[in-house]
Parts: sequence; C-alpha cells; structure tokens
Amino acid sequence: MAQFTRVEVATAMKETGMIPLFFHSDIELSKKVLKACYDGGARLMEFTARGDFAHEVFGELTKYAIAELPGMIMGVGSVTDAAAASLYMALGANFIVTPVLREDIAIACNRKKVLWSPGCGTLTEITKAEELGCEIVKLFPGDIYGPQFVKGIKGPQPWTSVMPTGGVSPTRENLTGWFNAGVTCVGMGSQLISKDIIANKDYAKLEQDVKNAMALVKEVRN
Repeated sequence: MAQFTRVEVATAMKETGMIPLFFHSDIELSKKVLKACYDGGARLMEFTARGDFAHEVFGELTKYAIAELPGMIMGVGSVTDAAAASLYMALGANFIVTPVLREDIAIACNRKKVLWSPGCGTLTEITKAEELGCEIVKLFPGDIYGPQFVKGIKGPQPWTSVMPTGGVSPTRENLTGWFNAGVTCVGMGSQLISKDIIANKDYAKLEQDVKNAMALVKEVRN
C-alpha cells in the first residue's frame, strides 16, 4: 500500500523537479544506489521494472526506504498493464509510470488513489490522459520530441504538467531548455546513474552527481 497520497507525490515532483530512474537485479547494490540518491537530495525514485523478478527487488527496496530513508517516495516505471500496476501498488508503489497510455492502468491506479504518469507523444494522448485523471504526463521518449514540443502544447493547454524522460541530462544547457519550455519535472536515468558508476560502485560520486543535478534544477528554475 502507498505511503504517500497522490497529492503528496505530485507536490514532491513539482517541488524537487527531478526523479532519478534506475533498475538493477542486485538488491544490495540497488539499496546503495537508492541511499546515494537520497543523500544527494532526491526524494523520489522511479524503479524501472524491466528485468526478471523485478518485483522482488522493488519490494525489498520499498521496505528499506520505509525503514531507513524517511520521506523517500518509491515509484515504479515501465509498467505496461493493470495487473503489473496492481502488483507494484501492493508492494508499496507510491506512483506508477508507463511508457504508453493505457486506460486499464488509469482505472487500477485511480481506484487506489495512486498517482500515475503515462507516456504520451501527442496532444490528443495528453488530453485523453488528463480526462482519465492524470496529474503529470510523461513525455516519452523525450529526446524525440524535445523542449519545443513542450512549449508548443503549453500554448493551448497551459494547465498541462509534463515530465520528460529520455533526452534529459544533468547539464545547464539541457535542463535550461526543458524548464524554460515549461516542464514540471524531469526524469533522469543513465545520464545520472551511469554504467561506470554502477560498475565501479562509486556511490560517493553518485551522491555528488545527484546533489549537483538538484542544484542545477533549482538554479535554472529560478
């Protein structure tokens, strides 16, 4: 069961402006990555459930976050059907992120008042998602659409909240482009939690990189 309401989750997304994305099958390694992100100032984590037995890893991460990382909001990405969404909500997911817009996932999440962010790529999809109760729409893949797309849709729909994932990197130029276009927050995966960091188990560097990225987000928003 979720530890945070969907209003609390949406507020945290808007206030922090950044969500790290991560998946690994090793539970202990994943805990260290989560702790480094938390110590770096992140207060949300999207666990991109793309591997076998990913739900087992997520369950342990959620228990760890509840016990050791107060205020850490755990969510799950790469969810593709309502059954998976229900499973992860039973394991404590506070938000569900999907690569596509699916009404069955919307219904499952809305029933339990859990925030869900579907991957959308057209204004029609975005409008449909909002009609289904979506608070923050995921723009995916972000690098295909770019900040100009966000700027374009914010014209006729200034109320739309967008979170690009893919094509987001922790650089001043990149983040300035996205936030100047009007995004609410960004999702950052391998550009932040790199393969080198994982291979070298350099959690101190990850913590510092997260701190730097959070500071950049705050700076470009102001």
